[in-house]
Amino acid sequence: MGDDAAFHYVAMDFGGHGLSSHYYLGVPYCQENFVNEIGRVVAGGIIGGMFSCIFPEMVDKLILLDTLPFTMDPKGMENMLTYRRGAIEHMLQAEAFQKPRQVVKPEEMLQRFLKNNNHLNEECGRLLLQRGTTQVATGLMMNRDRRVGLLEYSIPFLTRLLVHSIKQLQAQVLLIKASQGYFNMERGITDKSVMLLVLDTLRSVLKEQFQYMEVPGNHYVHLNQPQNVADIISAFLQSKERLPHL
Repeated sequence: MGDDAAFHYVAMDFGGHGLSSHYYLGVPYCQENFVNEIGRVVAGGIIGGMFSCIFPEMVDKLILLDTLPFTMDPKGMENMLTYRRGAIEHMLQAEAFQKPRQVVKPEEMLQRFLKNNNHLNEECGRLLLQRGTTQVATGLMMNRDRRVGLLEYSIPFLTRLLVHSIKQLQAQVLLIKASQGYFNMERGITDKSVMLLVLDTLRSVLKEQFQYMEVPGNHYVHLNQPQNVADIISAFLQSKERLPHL
């Protein structure tokens, strides 16, 4: 990524992920808690977007890799109680039926992981499992807390809150969209409409502070094909000028 001597990169595991501890029973996994964790370290993606709006003076540049700065739902107000109820019910259910973590042979663990994440290649799968598992005498155990999946029930941003939050940003923002990523054109109209809404809002509010790039690859392009994003990210971090559109 060029001359990175001036930068210090941090790879962070949120609570319940990778090498970080699990939350206590009764403490839900939600994006707001992850924002608190960033306050102690630094990270990116949806959580980074929220952090950049809540603590705008602490962030100079925000990079979004095939993700949006917030969880959005066009029917957020109508669905708010549903999200809240779902979060509570599923957390209680997950805690009530927690099973001991399964120990699996390394190669079997890798094949299971790749089957559930078919956009990853084998090299990336092995790399992620280094942080995502713990070695024991008879094999590997997954580190991820099963309750983390409940993030799908996080309260989504409403449109008015989206605009207000983006207006708080002081950072320059780079959004890199993968052509076959999470928001590709084959997904439902809801996902596409959300993507277009957020892009239009970022462009209209941030103007020259916002840059949008599209690269070939899937949601894991930064792992599978880092050369597709490395130069873009490096130039964004090192330059105060806008990147030329591809």
